[in-house]
Amino acid sequence: MRRVVVTGMGIVCPLGLGVEHVWSKMLAGQSGIGAITSFDAGDLPAKIAGEVPLGPIAEGKYTASDWIAVKDVKKMDPFIHYGIAAAAQAVADSGWEPQTEEDRCATGVMMGSGIGGLQTIYEGSVLVHEGKARRMSPFFIPSALINLISGQISIRYGFKGPNHAVVTACATGVHAIGDAARLVAFGDADVMVAGGAEATVCALGIGGFCASRALSTGFNDDPTAASRPWDKDRDGFVMGEGAGVLVLEEYEHAKQRGAKIYAEISGYGMSGDAYHITAPAEHHDGAFRAMKAALKSGGLTPQDVDYINAHGTSTPLGDDLELEAVENLFGDHAKNLAMSSTKSATGHLLGAAGAIEAVFSILALRDQVAPPTLNLHEPSRASVIDRVALQAQPRKINVVLSNSFGFGGTNASILFRKPR
Repeated sequence: MRRVVVTGMGIVCPLGLGVEHVWSKMLAGQSGIGAITSFDAGDLPAKIAGEVPLGPIAEGKYTASDWIAVKDVKKMDPFIHYGIAAAAQAVADSGWEPQTEEDRCATGVMMGSGIGGLQTIYEGSVLVHEGKARRMSPFFIPSALINLISGQISIRYGFKGPNHAVVTACATGVHAIGDAARLVAFGDADVMVAGGAEATVCALGIGGFCASRALSTGFNDDPTAASRPWDKDRDGFVMGEGAGVLVLEEYEHAKQRGAKIYAEISGYGMSGDAYHITAPAEHHDGAFRAMKAALKSGGLTPQDVDYINAHGTSTPLGDDLELEAVENLFGDHAKNLAMSSTKSATGHLLGAAGAIEAVFSILALRDQVAPPTLNLHEPSRASVIDRVALQAQPRKINVVLSNSFGFGGTNASILFRKPR
């Protein structure tokens, strides 16, 4: 199979907009979590979230009209806005501008979202409930559909290759990148724009997850302390929003045009728990098998991995089970690992989580530094694994493993390594 490399990256998240801007804040130990401002959360148990900061692009902040024509903004749900902004950054970063029909047909898009146009669906439902269905926008359906994020990016750039979408809850971002990499590896495309986007910080999204008792509610007065993976005081995850996008390219194609190469995708694994709709299986067997499959597909051993970007959502059950699965797979090598959860700074972006964490994983490779796990003061479970508590840690990193797991027992792991 053909080798697949990363030649472009883009990000919109609670820490801001732009790869270098966001990464500098991540390494400085800053948090993007605060009180919800986009709607009145006064009657909800969880009143905090990781919202995308709005403002001038020069300040590393986001405004939809910087990326989308004003007349088109209302024709799309915010999750599509975020995806377009991140994709625009990634495509520009890659320098890929297909000039021929053949090149356009060899360039595709594989984006995904865990839930999609939730705010649009909410607003449409209100109109129907109020007997105003005829006042619904003709763009209601294409605004809410998850695959329209890939469609909009494809139309914007004229990319005529595979046009696909992924919907696997919180594993979406990794599945989108891994599946797109396989399309390149098997020759279905030479270049793929891949990632995930999510915009669920709205009354329906926060209310729904509050009802399932998944969100942190004990830190409403101290938002930046709320996302605390592996810490004994964690009480649930914090919702985040945004998008992460990679440009994936066949190695020889990238080399021939002199593209900047960030990393090589060197393994991808998937599994299913077949256990429960929300809870991970005992000993997180699904995570174990997904990581093992990723190593096998890349011809790597546990000893090759230096850093793990954990799923690490800050839930009482999931964090320690993921830790156990890593310990079981890596054995004696576990003591040499660094593993951190960047969700401690961004919150959990659901379908976009694995995509922004892919960006962080690649930057950890580039800069030889493990980003920190914020708020990890007293672990609920002892481990020989260094969880990079509180501060970023310079380390020798040649191979990174990134995990994402989702409702329904869907698991995905992906490996990035320095370009060979």
